[in-house]
Amino acid sequence: MTVAAHPQVSEAETVLSIVDLHAWYGESHVLHGMSLDLCAGEVVALLGRNGSGRTSTLRAIMGLVGRRSGRINVYDRNVIEMPPHKIARLGVGYCPEERAIFSSLSCEENLLLPPQQSGRGMSVEEIYELLPNLAERKNTQGTKLSGGEQQMLAIARILRTGAKILLLDEISEGLAPVIVDRLFDLVLELKDRGYAVLLVEQNKNFAAPLADRFVVVEHGEVAMRLTADELEQKSAMVDRTLGV
Repeated sequence: MTVAAHPQVSEAETVLSIVDLHAWYGESHVLHGMSLDLCAGEVVALLGRNGSGRTSTLRAIMGLVGRRSGRINVYDRNVIEMPPHKIARLGVGYCPEERAIFSSLSCEENLLLPPQQSGRGMSVEEIYELLPNLAERKNTQGTKLSGGEQQMLAIARILRTGAKILLLDEISEGLAPVIVDRLFDLVLELKDRGYAVLLVEQNKNFAAPLADRFVVVEHGEVAMRLTADELEQKSAMVDRTLGV
């Protein structure tokens, strides 16, 4: 079956909607009725401790869990029964925490590898304009890239596919502050261009000035939903939930 490319949407339109999502790894029930939505031009941050279900939420959206139930709408199309490659063709890109670049290939070879999945992906030239660090390192083997450069490359590969819904998992973890700042600016730029970003973060200080809304996850379900103003007002409560 051929999956059509996603339509053009206005920035106010919901592009991803999750309703009563349950997920299992084998017999282990890891998500217990997750519900959230995401609009184009918006960043929503999933906050929570390790093991709370944030990464499992991203993996369940992509169909990378053993079993799932509920409803996941991508551009008003229910994808709960779809395999991962067909979900990707609808314009969803997943950047896992481990980055998963090809270490034996150069930076540019990594960029040229992904197929165009939906719509018009960024050209290599556009990527280099957006991320000059990658242009400087285009002939460098993946194993010789710094952690920050690998993270930029992992996101850039998704942008090459044409995905407009980005699922980003702990992109700031373990990186130098100067690289974290560059990634912060990158997400802001993508938001301004109308990309929808679902961001898993344990670092509240990275997510707080970046996201429009916050979903605090605990034991595989939503514990709190907060706007930016509410996050500041309820900072102590959030910190206790996150174990800060």
